[in-house]
Amino acid sequence: MTTVAIACQGGGSHTAFTGGALQRLVADADHRIVALSGTSGGAVCALLAWYGLLTGGAEEAGRLLERFWEANAATTLKDKAANAWLVGLAQLQGWVSLPTLSPYAYPDIAGAALTDLLGRHVDVDRLARLQEAPAEDQPVLLVGAADVLTGDFKAFSSRRREITVNAVLASAAVPLLFRAVEEKGRYYWAGLFSQNPPVRELPDAGPEEVWVIRINPRARAAPPMSVGDIADRRNELAGNLSLEQELYFIRKVNQWADRLGDRYRRIIIREIALDLNLDLASKLDRSPAFIHRLFQAGRDQADRFLAGLPG
Repeated sequence: MTTVAIACQGGGSHTAFTGGALQRLVADADHRIVALSGTSGGAVCALLAWYGLLTGGAEEAGRLLERFWEANAATTLKDKAANAWLVGLAQLQGWVSLPTLSPYAYPDIAGAALTDLLGRHVDVDRLARLQEAPAEDQPVLLVGAADVLTGDFKAFSSRRREITVNAVLASAAVPLLFRAVEEKGRYYWAGLFSQNPPVRELPDAGPEEVWVIRINPRARAAPPMSVGDIADRRNELAGNLSLEQELYFIRKVNQWADRLGDRYRRIIIREIALDLNLDLASKLDRSPAFIHRLFQAGRDQADRFLAGLPG
């Protein structure tokens, strides 16, 4: 049985794709997951998969992922109106410059909503107890964030008993949407600015392969022209920068292993990529049809990925 670590890139609502992909991947009996990592929405998905695996196995992990994204969708009249306004505003900003408000100018609505949503799917006390088990008995979970004041990268680790709902909220705290999140006396923004997602620590869990669920496309067919397209591509490049650096680290170690011979183990890197043509504003879209489309696309892409693996 091949041991794998799964790294989940962040990307707002686009990470519903990650939820669908993980639901399929954790259910595959030919591979054993030894580590999960994630940033922002990818951290949410990694947490749910990890928590589900430890509390009820692959079936529970898949159920949690699906139920979370169903609950996150805007289904009430109030949520639908707020979602339409937010996405419409983001689309308008692609064409004209609009005033921007600090998240400190109004109540912390986004942070409170995500905290409540996570708390409905993950038992806080049980989450703490799960991290007390011996490290060799369970996969490791890493959640990426950036220290606002020092600029340091932070990968919260289950091995160090650092995974809390608040730590995941810190990983998802995109500036101008969320306030900086305080965790143990430090202030954090989304790990999109540091490790998106954490990868370099994954080899410590001993995987034979690292599977990356990529949300931001590596390439585009044409140069961006409009303000919105430029902002979209800039966001994609920034989100990919840290990931490419993390993967470069593993590839460089692989080169050293090749030179040193069979005594040293290589780690195979594989990717599952979101291949839909989506704009930046859609990362805020929580409409049920859009969330369902992405979740199913993740399942389908994971099916194709597993079918294409060497026998």
